[in-house]
Parts: sequence; structure tokens; C-alpha cells
Amino acid sequence: MIIRNGQVVLRNSVEQADILVENGKIVKVARNIPANGDKEIDVKGKYIFPGLIDMHVHLREPGFERKEDIESGAKAAVKGGFTQICCMPNTNPVTDNKVVVSYIKNRAKEVNLCKIHPIGAITKGSKGEEMAAIAGMKKAGAVAISDDGVAVKNARLMRLAMEYAKGFDIKCLCHCEDKDLVDGGVVHEGLSSTIAGLKGIPRAAEDTIIAREICLAETLDAPVHICHVSTYSGVRMIRDAKRAGIKVTAETCPHYFSVTDEIIRGYDTNTKVNPPIREEVDKQAILQGLKDGTLDCIVTDHAPHHADDKNVEYDLAAFGISGIETSLGFAITYLYKAGVLTLNEIAEKMSYNPAQILGLEGGEIKEGGVADLTIADLDEEWVVDSSKFVSKGKNTPFNGYKLYGVVKYTIVDGEIKYEA
Repeated sequence: MIIRNGQVVLRNSVEQADILVENGKIVKVARNIPANGDKEIDVKGKYIFPGLIDMHVHLREPGFERKEDIESGAKAAVKGGFTQICCMPNTNPVTDNKVVVSYIKNRAKEVNLCKIHPIGAITKGSKGEEMAAIAGMKKAGAVAISDDGVAVKNARLMRLAMEYAKGFDIKCLCHCEDKDLVDGGVVHEGLSSTIAGLKGIPRAAEDTIIAREICLAETLDAPVHICHVSTYSGVRMIRDAKRAGIKVTAETCPHYFSVTDEIIRGYDTNTKVNPPIREEVDKQAILQGLKDGTLDCIVTDHAPHHADDKNVEYDLAAFGISGIETSLGFAITYLYKAGVLTLNEIAEKMSYNPAQILGLEGGEIKEGGVADLTIADLDEEWVVDSSKFVSKGKNTPFNGYKLYGVVKYTIVDGEIKYEA
């Protein structure tokens, strides 16, 4: 296949070029590649990104297929421009052993859309009591470990897990939340929670565990990755840790850099997410953290739910936003069009850095590299309409939002897996 006339987003530049793809690899990136009888697609005016990688999604299978399954999640992923996704272990049974890891890998092969990498649990059943079989899960194909959804409360157990993970060259992805400080809170603790009469979650609930994980990483000289950062103080701690040479990486999500907690005042349960959407000072810190490299990755934390999980009182509703089909649109609209990040920096946050952190193939467009590509029209405007989501999860607070950036093709290993 020859992809013609695209604006190719390389590591340090954007250049108009053709891309020749053979046997799942990028053979040549150059202008005016001679025709050779292969399939050609003309993408003039469109931008070609390295295939997007989402290192934090929830696919719900096995066990919660009414919310999402591997097939519906993969369909949503390629529609959103993602060629690789990494799925969290809070399934039923929990992904805490090689059997469940192998099941997910095999289902991904059957679905045959995007690459799906399982993330194993840190502790058995994600109960925080006993370490899971990390070596066996890695051997079966797990790319990281996490108890996402809950923090490992026991600091000694977390230390042992980080030591063990370091020995097996696998990263701990840390959900930072002190449940005692959360104390039943459902939104950010501040003016909006007071106005709405909803119990708040203080920043300290997130920050105390971020601080603990940074301390452990420094003590062990081991890498640690901080999930879905939402606080200005968390960004500050991570920035200071990086300056001190501590091996910490971090991610954030579109709902933390695009809106504030004022969005919860309408009691739409689709705004309920963990960690919660916070205040303007936090949003600005996250934008700055993305700009200066403190925050390495943009992830979706795609958390699809059945309508019944959200169509209840705010306090009882499930936490989570279905975001895999809107993520690129938010990045283009709120980061690129707003002048916060360049296209190269967006590709770095949504492809190159996730690949580097997890040791995945891909993440950049280069000759000899894997032909995972995302082609999008960045000037086409569209309106978020969850009824058109292919994910089973229609739970987004962003219905009616106007975004730029429409995915036209998602190409995995040289094969078109999605075409608008």
C-alpha cells in the first residue's frame, strides 16, 4: 500500500510525504514514491500520526460484558484512532494470573482489530493482601501491573511489588487514592461540591499516595508510573521528583485538561469519575505539566458503563467516563488548536511515550518500523453524540461538545482496520 500526500507527523517535524507499506512494515517515507501496482490511498490535507496507543482502558471482559467486551472495545478503539490499547485488570475474575492474561490475548486475536495488551493485577484479586503471580503474567503477555480502581493500601506490600516488578522489567502503574481520605466522597472537594451538596474528595486523597509511590521509587531506584493525575499538587510533586532524577512517569486524561468541576453542578452522573474533575487551578497545572513534560502521556481511562449504572442518584452512580472515541478530538481541540502542544508533542504523549514506558513496538513513523498509523482530518469539526458511539458505554458528559479532528483511517500492521 502507498499512502499519498499526507502531512506526516514525525518525531521532530511534520512533512508532506508518501508512505510505502509492505508486509506490515513502513518501507519508505519520501515524496513521490513511484507507483508499483499496489493499493493507493490519497490523504491530501490529512495528517498521518504514528498509531495512537492508549495505555489505560477498561474492556470489562471477562465478567462485565454488559458494560463492554473486547470486541466492542476494540471497535471503539480503532474508530478513535488507537492501534494499541492496554486493558486494566478489574475484570471478573480479576486479571491476576496467566490464565486470564492468555484469555484476553486470545480474544484479541479472534477480534483482530487493534493490538490489545493485558495489564495484570499487583495483588491477588486486587485485594491488597497478597502479591499476584507477576512472573507468570508477564510470561503470558502482560505488559504492566496495576490494581487500578484501588490503591495498594499496605506500603510494605507495594514496596515488595515494585522490587519484584523491577526484577522482571515490568512497570507498576499506580492508582493513587487514600480511601480513608476519600471517606465516601463522590466529587472534588471545593465550591462546586458545596453548592451541589455532594460529599467532596480532597486533593490530599490522591497526593498522599503519589508521594508514597515517589518515595518508594527513590528508595528502590525503581521505575513507577502514576495513573490519571488530576491535582496541581500532584503535578508539582512529579515535576520535583523528575528533577531529582527519580524514575517516575505519569499520565493524565482529557477530562482533566478540558473542563473543571463546575460541570458537576447539573448532577449529570456522567460527570462522576475517579479521580474527580477538579478546579481551574488544577486544569491549568495539568496543561502546564503536559507542556513541560512533567506528564508523559495522555490516556483515556476509558470506563464504559451500562446505562443502569449511571441512571441512579449521583451518590450511587458508578465512577467513569467512556472516552476512547473522543480522546483525539479533545487533544486536537484543547491542546493543538489552543496552542498548548504541537502535533509532534501530541504524537509523543499519545503514541511514542506510552510505547517507551511499556516497551511496546511502534510509537513513531520511521522506515523499518511497524506500519501502525492513524490518519485524521484536523480541520473537520464534529459534535459529540454518544448515541453514535460503537462502545457499549455511552456514558460521556460531553454530548453536544464541538471538537476538531476526525479519524479517517486506522491502520494496524499495514492493514486498514477502520475507515470513516
